[in-house]
Amino acid sequence: MKLSKGNRLVVLGVVLVIIDQIIKILVKTNMDLGETIDVIGDWFKLHFVLNKGMAFGMAFGGLWGKVLLSVFRIVLFGALCWWIDKLAKKPETPVGVLVGLTMITAGALGNIIDCFFYGLIWPETVTPGAPFAFMFGQVVDMFYFPLFDYKLPWMDYPRTFFGAVFNFADSCVTCGAIYLLLFQYKFFAKEEK
Repeated sequence: MKLSKGNRLVVLGVVLVIIDQIIKILVKTNMDLGETIDVIGDWFKLHFVLNKGMAFGMAFGGLWGKVLLSVFRIVLFGALCWWIDKLAKKPETPVGVLVGLTMITAGALGNIIDCFFYGLIWPETVTPGAPFAFMFGQVVDMFYFPLFDYKLPWMDYPRTFFGAVFNFADSCVTCGAIYLLLFQYKFFAKEEK
């Protein structure tokens, strides 16, 4: 049985979301909050943290920011699904464009699942001060690459280069966006005309 282009994209997206959720559930159920496991030397670690904000630990306006961010993610997810479906029907759309957009969409869905349902499954992941668990779950982050520390003359203390902790879904969004910018920009420039 041969799958259509659209169905292959759905399979790719589902596989990426499943990988993301398996990693997060394994970390959540096998590590203590704040625990660190060295994977490769000092520069790649698993470090379990809960993220109540956006990608790479960035916060966004407290509880109302969390609601707005959740609504934004849902709208973005729906818009991306619609756009991918529209582009998949055009024979001139490069497969790479569809794959990059599917990676971004799958990453968004992976973090939506955390926000909407993890608070119901694991009450300790609910954002502090939230009025209820649904939609206020914190995202499980674990990948940490503290490549090196640096201190500039005006800094009070050393900082870690790329000190963000992130997850597989964040990686899907970032890699998909970078791929589209680097290798598919001509398609988007042509689409605008």
